[in-house]
Amino acid sequence: MTFAGAIFKTAIYLLKHQNIKRQCIRLEKQGKIAERDEIVQKYVPGWASYMIDLIGSKKAVINVKGTENIPKDGSVVFVANHQSYLDIPLIITGSQRVMGFIAKYEILRVPLLSDWMKIIQCVFLKRKSPHQSVLAMNKAVKTIKDGYSLVIFPEGHRSRCDEIKEFHHGSFKFAFRSEVPIVPVTIDGSFHLYEEHKKPMPGTVNLTFHPPIQTAGLTREQQNEIPDKVFNIIKADLPQAAASN
Repeated sequence: MTFAGAIFKTAIYLLKHQNIKRQCIRLEKQGKIAERDEIVQKYVPGWASYMIDLIGSKKAVINVKGTENIPKDGSVVFVANHQSYLDIPLIITGSQRVMGFIAKYEILRVPLLSDWMKIIQCVFLKRKSPHQSVLAMNKAVKTIKDGYSLVIFPEGHRSRCDEIKEFHHGSFKFAFRSEVPIVPVTIDGSFHLYEEHKKPMPGTVNLTFHPPIQTAGLTREQQNEIPDKVFNIIKADLPQAAASN
């Protein structure tokens, strides 16, 4: 299946579940946020599994380690390396926890998808607009303080390979302002499921949730050390790091 074909099937899937989306929007307008979130928690992991089967392969093997490291209460910031289009569905499936993510502002032009992204509390970022970037940062902080978790990919773009690119330190600012734990996540092999051959392929993905790193009460100097610390934790579980040891 081509990627365009996968997008088409995704649109059909979302259209079939329009009633769920409308219900979530209606509950939100009524101020029944807990009821909306309960529906989201039931529906979104199923969507994530569908996306893995569709864009990747039903024969994909997903090995998950470290879920005991995810705090059971409160919001967290998941920080992961970025290999594939499938990284968000993989993290949702592996953690069995729904979270929003930092997305390109342009996705707002895609109604079917962007509506659901708003429902799961995604934050939309216009990279070339300093003013909008500040607004997005404030939105991310509010989202986390409201009790929702977010995932960020500090590399900025998919690597499409098992190498990890340099982290943008600015990506961590809203985690520091929110003072919630950071959970590093290593994604190993997700690019095999689609990007490597530009078509769905069977493969093995190793997903590791590492122990949380506390951000509350840190000095500026301590905050500056966090991005490199998270980078090294994530990198240590990638094949390139193992090969060099």
